[in-house]
Amino acid sequence: MGVLLLVALASVAIGAKALPPAQVWHGLFHDSGTYADVVIGDRISRTVLGLLVGAALGLSGAVLQALTRNPLADPGLLGINAGASAAVVTAITYFGVTSLSGYVWFAFFGAAAVGALVWFLGGSRGATPVRLALAGTAISAALYGYLQAVMIMDDAALGKMRFWTVGSLASATDSTIEQVAPFLAVGTVLALALARPLNAVAMGDDTARALGANLNRTRALSMAAATVLCGAATAACGPIVFVGLMVPHAVRSFTGPDLRWILPYATVLSPVLLLGADVLGRMVARPAELQVGIVTAVLGGPVFIFLVRRRRTAQL
Repeated sequence: MGVLLLVALASVAIGAKALPPAQVWHGLFHDSGTYADVVIGDRISRTVLGLLVGAALGLSGAVLQALTRNPLADPGLLGINAGASAAVVTAITYFGVTSLSGYVWFAFFGAAAVGALVWFLGGSRGATPVRLALAGTAISAALYGYLQAVMIMDDAALGKMRFWTVGSLASATDSTIEQVAPFLAVGTVLALALARPLNAVAMGDDTARALGANLNRTRALSMAAATVLCGAATAACGPIVFVGLMVPHAVRSFTGPDLRWILPYATVLSPVLLLGADVLGRMVARPAELQVGIVTAVLGGPVFIFLVRRRRTAQL
């Protein structure tokens, strides 16, 4: 929690525009409507949204890894983020939906549809990590190709979505937080409540049945939790990849395989990664900024390659 607090404070204090500590303090506790105070207010909204979205992505990644018994599972790698993104872009471009409260439902539908398709193409009950990763990668590539085609053909869509499609916290507002927070809260509670049955599922179907776990119900509720978390997070700030892959692995190194510990720790530590990446993106490109989705992709790519090359991962 201490690390999370420090990163959150850094997210408020550090930005593309440098502000002295006195102005940061004034904006936090004595907001008088000056330009510096408005900047600090925007950073606070951005930080809060980063906390919520980071927790959602890390938690959904941990749930998907346990559900699929796939150490490479991640909302981005399995195409769930791409499905939500494609649905949102379709809603904005072809149905004229402009508000978050409108296209969040499209994000949920897209996330659920792609999750089900990846599971089916990956072999359903005979799914393996390699099949699921390949199916997710193929579907993600096709959907992102569709996104690029839409934006190239529609200049207005390009202007509205060019930053959103790479994943960014820059458009965070109090309204955005208010609209996505209920969905993220429901998804978080549901995912944390599934820790015990997911522990059984992670040991294999036969063992889970012997322990009395209801496999169909656990799978359905887990997919529902991941869909709600990923759909709301993607609707709020676009597709952000690798957070759900990296953090559960880091957590598992010191908690062991027990999901009763992995899920809470992933919920707390994932915002550390996301906000840290966001702060880094603001620092390296001053006076502009690098979107957080780009930073997490750059950080996560080598981690993904490392995990694939590990012998015990490749043999799963």
